[in-house]
Amino acid sequence: MFSLFSYINIFSQNTNIQDTIIVHDTTDITKIKYHSPHKATIYSLVLPGLGQAYNKKYWKIPVIYAGFGTLIYFITKNNKEYKLYRDAYNHKLISGDTLPPVNDYESKYDTDALQGAKDYYRRNLDLTYILTGLWYLINVFDATVDAHLFDWDVSNDLSLKLEPLINPITYNFKPTTGIKLTLNFK
Repeated sequence: MFSLFSYINIFSQNTNIQDTIIVHDTTDITKIKYHSPHKATIYSLVLPGLGQAYNKKYWKIPVIYAGFGTLIYFITKNNKEYKLYRDAYNHKLISGDTLPPVNDYESKYDTDALQGAKDYYRRNLDLTYILTGLWYLINVFDATVDAHLFDWDVSNDLSLKLEPLINPITYNFKPTTGIKLTLNFK
């Protein structure tokens, strides 16, 4: 009879625990705003500088557009010179000296100089296109990394200690000396 009574007592305690519902008060939960690196990357891919604006690094936007402006200037200049030298070179090859020159370059330079200048400006044009693509990727990379480090907390209590060091136990049983640098993050 004792075992039946203890069994009923334990069973009744277990059912009370299972029937208990814990209610949490949802009014205390504060909404934590998350700074998304993915969103900064997408913004910067869509419009260069928009990711930096999302990261609240407004001073970087003029630097980005100054870089793009400089690269576009060199693209325009190299393209113009390339076309002038190309036209002069092609016209000189086809006509020789029988027709009047297309531009001043044809009358100033021989065929080898025109070909060298044409190739030079073509290489510069290609390089400028590559640099423009790299500048675009740097813009995206900067926005992504800056978004990852947006919530990085650097406290004012950073300290670097410089202490002498004596290691008494080494493999040759002689103490060694040195300098110990300790950087504390608190």
